[in-house]
Amino acid sequence: MFRPAPKPDGRAMLFVFITVFLSLVGLGIIMPVMPDLLVELTGETKSHAAELNGVLLFAYAGMQFVMSPILGALSDRFGRRPVILVSLFAYSLDFLLMAIAPTYAWLFAGRLLSGATAATYSTANAFIADITPPDKRAANFGILGAAFGLGFIIGPALGGFVGDHFGVRAPFFLASAVIMSNFIFGYFVFPETLTEERRRKFDWRRANPFGGLFTVGSRPLLAGVLTAYFIMQVAHYSLPGIWAFFAGVKFGWSQSQIGLSLAYVGVTAAIVQGGLIRKVVPLIGDVKAVLIGMASMTASFIGYAFFTPSGEWVFVWVTIGALGGFMMPGMQSKMSEATPPDAQGELQGAIACLMSISMAFSPLMMSKLFAYFTEPGTGRDFPGAPFALSAVLIFISGIIFFLTTRKIIEKTEEERAMI
Repeated sequence: MFRPAPKPDGRAMLFVFITVFLSLVGLGIIMPVMPDLLVELTGETKSHAAELNGVLLFAYAGMQFVMSPILGALSDRFGRRPVILVSLFAYSLDFLLMAIAPTYAWLFAGRLLSGATAATYSTANAFIADITPPDKRAANFGILGAAFGLGFIIGPALGGFVGDHFGVRAPFFLASAVIMSNFIFGYFVFPETLTEERRRKFDWRRANPFGGLFTVGSRPLLAGVLTAYFIMQVAHYSLPGIWAFFAGVKFGWSQSQIGLSLAYVGVTAAIVQGGLIRKVVPLIGDVKAVLIGMASMTASFIGYAFFTPSGEWVFVWVTIGALGGFMMPGMQSKMSEATPPDAQGELQGAIACLMSISMAFSPLMMSKLFAYFTEPGTGRDFPGAPFALSAVLIFISGIIFFLTTRKIIEKTEEERAMI
């Protein structure tokens, strides 16, 4: 029988909502201003600055990949409160380091620190699980999802506006101050929700970053969908990795224009993920939904790469690409369908592992490709090259997914015929 922790007051739930919201605001706020900050610090071209940004994203995601399961295990041992508060304090310090950074090395150190302590979203999910019965968790998880989406809409727009009007470092000072204020608020209102009897000893085996990847991946049919999922994620993460650099080099956009374009990405994603998915996917099924999503994303990436004679066209391709929001839930549904009930936890660990690897690997690869095709004086002028590669990757992912799911469907029909 589920026994939730003593119910905290409304201020604790408000704190968790604000924490998730600000985590995405923080992620979004630096995207439109990062190109100019890197150019200011290093004196390099935006092409080379894109490479340096790829290294920063790799450092952040790499540390997050290694440390997330450790932080999760620590939160199961010592509770949610210390982990989420330490994470917030480090996040605020990261922004402060970037705001005052005299060299690129300071940015790198800040990203390592932030990645190593990035546990706000996972700990917020654990908080919801602690205080909510299973049959009511979906509603509260939905609240966190709304905070997630709202943060990515407001963050880039705010970062671009503040950067244009108050200087490239101003958004980082603002983010640091706001997140530190949230840390102070949480210190006074956020209770511990993991009761003593539900805590467990720290075990390094649970802190393995690869989790159940190898176990789950040993099932041939599931391995096929996991492979398609990984390739899709590598393609997808080209967008946050180089979008600001692409828009700056190709269109000469200001920080505000870049921020507004990213906010529009967030709005279209919220419309698809918040409404269309629930209406469309039940009607057409997971497989068709994924393939439609892949087709729209492929078209969108091709548009970014080859058919953007002016900046206004970007919004056309963003709108078309929004249907790519069908991909992730549909693929996760098929993977869950192909996994035994007692291995669902391992599956989620494997998915999280692949997501972290793609978050680290994709920006590093895509930024190098962008730099190669945009470096001044080389005669190479193709800023859309990473998006062209992403279109190819999505197409390959779609073929693998289609062939694998066809086998899963055939196997399911054979098993039903035997009953």
